[in-house]
Amino acid sequence: MQIITTHKNTDFDALASAVAATLIYPDAIPVLPKNLNPNVKAFLSIHKDVFDIHMQDEIRLSEVKRLIVVDTDQWDRLDGMEELRRKDDIEIILWDHHPLRGDIRPNQVYREAMGANITLMVRQLRKKEVGLTPIQSTLFLTGLYEDTGNLRFPSTKSEDAHAAGYLLEQGADLGIIGSFLRQPYGEKQKDVLFEMLKTASRVQVNGYKISFGKLEISGHVGNLSVVVQMYREIVNADAAFGIFVNKKQGKCMVIGRSVSDTLNIGLIMRSLGGGGHPGAGSAMLKSANPAAVEEMIKELIEGNQQSSVRVSDLMSFPVITVSPDTKMKEVAMLLREKGCSGFPVAKDEKLAGIVSRRDFRKLRKESALNAPVKAFMNTRIITVEPGKSPVYATQLMVKHDIGRLPVVKDGRIIGIVTRSDAMNFFYDLLPN
Repeated sequence: MQIITTHKNTDFDALASAVAATLIYPDAIPVLPKNLNPNVKAFLSIHKDVFDIHMQDEIRLSEVKRLIVVDTDQWDRLDGMEELRRKDDIEIILWDHHPLRGDIRPNQVYREAMGANITLMVRQLRKKEVGLTPIQSTLFLTGLYEDTGNLRFPSTKSEDAHAAGYLLEQGADLGIIGSFLRQPYGEKQKDVLFEMLKTASRVQVNGYKISFGKLEISGHVGNLSVVVQMYREIVNADAAFGIFVNKKQGKCMVIGRSVSDTLNIGLIMRSLGGGGHPGAGSAMLKSANPAAVEEMIKELIEGNQQSSVRVSDLMSFPVITVSPDTKMKEVAMLLREKGCSGFPVAKDEKLAGIVSRRDFRKLRKESALNAPVKAFMNTRIITVEPGKSPVYATQLMVKHDIGRLPVVKDGRIIGIVTRSDAMNFFYDLLPN
């Protein structure tokens, strides 16, 4: 027997990937977890006769010889597959668009960072020249739009857009997609959001504006991810985390949402035992103290930069400096020779100011070129530490309208980071 499965709380990308896998592996049976996203549950209630979906308790795991896992790489995110984890004679094939490796050790793996997992599978279907029905195309595009935020999330790749175009060509119905991707928001969710906003806190962590909403809940409250997304938008933070405690069940659910492509929510949640994407993720903890969870997330953000890039990775060094007594005409010659737009002014390795091409506008007479740089330099010095994030450095440049930041450690200037360095980082032009 061959089965296809995916992660708990199955979303449309996971469902679409499982159905696509049945076209790639025609002898395999799709087996879904019991816990489905409410929108997915509504979709299947209407389309159950179209897709031959099975539940885990309908399968004899002892007879399974091949397991195909889609949209996750973690055993604990699968439902009821512990028996297969212990089997030695099982072939595992993995399809996953999350860049980080989990604990599943497949025999074959198809892994590539992509906005949606279904994009990887559409690529394979096109390669195999498998025809798609309008219903299949609609489901696949629903999954693609959900995981890429209608192609707006920072994790979206160009191939996601190409795949979307192809699925539209195959007859995907945008009207149906819109009806199933509507986020349910009722009285329960409204009450939770109101309570979160009453106790909202916003802090600066490593250059990011982070907000935490901590709340005790009882019973089942669905679609908390919708609440956290709305909460983030209202408090206008780079990222927001909802920490929901259910004391009766001894559980703590953490949900994160971000609009910064350099703050990886999925990575943070994986460190907490959960998972997700750069812009969204969640984790379930047992009997956790909300305040402790908040501190844990702050610590993770301190070290969670894109590719671990810090200011020290961007800065130029050694730094060319001029002394306060250097004549302005000598500075002008250095600027032309080095092709720079400015220099730090330092005395005995201590920063005294900054001189730039802009400061030459202050010179009214040619004789002023013989004046020392200390007469024209900018003494309003804004610096940055080497361990800070590029985001933080860029925010300083924007706030103070400056083009370069001296990088200072223990009172000594060790490098300099410029607007160009920041732009190279944000547009992924860093050297290998």
